[in-house]
Amino acid sequence: MLGTNPFAALSASIPPAVMQAYIVLMIVLVAAGTLFDIVHKGSARYFFDNWRKSKGKGTRRLEGAELVSIAVQTGLVDVLASGEFCNARRRVAHLLTMYGFVLYVVSTVVMVFSDSMSDLWPRLWWIGGLMVLVGGYWFWFFIRADVSAEGNSPFRVMQADLFVLSLLASVTLGLIWAAVQARGIAGSPIWFALYVIATTVLFGSVPWSKFAHMFFKPAAAFEKRVTTANGSRSNLPAPVDKPEQFGSARTPPQHY
Repeated sequence: MLGTNPFAALSASIPPAVMQAYIVLMIVLVAAGTLFDIVHKGSARYFFDNWRKSKGKGTRRLEGAELVSIAVQTGLVDVLASGEFCNARRRVAHLLTMYGFVLYVVSTVVMVFSDSMSDLWPRLWWIGGLMVLVGGYWFWFFIRADVSAEGNSPFRVMQADLFVLSLLASVTLGLIWAAVQARGIAGSPIWFALYVIATTVLFGSVPWSKFAHMFFKPAAAFEKRVTTANGSRSNLPAPVDKPEQFGSARTPPQHY
């Protein structure tokens, strides 16, 4: 089961061209939703306004080599290692979900667009999906600010939770569908239909979820490092490092 491409078996009832067109449509929805989010919320304008202000307030000028060094640090620490999370549990859950999601999406695209019989990509698909489920459900039931710190029900849902809930629904239903199909259990088309619905919600709800946030975080982290290096943040109060006080006025909850 783990080494079988579930989309190859599906091609007997759904033409590969239809599956490929669906993936292209999801990519278009993500791009369009992100652009809408940037225009509607003014994220890009806000970022560049802050950038210009920080250059004017800076006490020292940063040269090209130093900017490159800061960009590399941002990529390694803030993006690849999720260095913005002070709490170790939160960071591990985020990294599991992030890298699992990357594996899951990349392997899905490869399996749909390639006719390779290799069992590598199906295994990576399952590994990525399980990583998403471990990190995502751990975050949802045990780490969320309003659950761990405020004692609210883990089933309390807000708009900010749309991304993580649709992600968990998509991956969960996808793995269930693949398992049911591989074992020849009745109901496979139903699970597949639910999988498609959840996936469409995941990629189609970018303007209303936190999906686009992942594209802004690297830019915000880079801007923060630059303003620290050029001295323009020196007039700001130092951040309070209290990772356990999630949901407080100083440390608002962070969602995926």
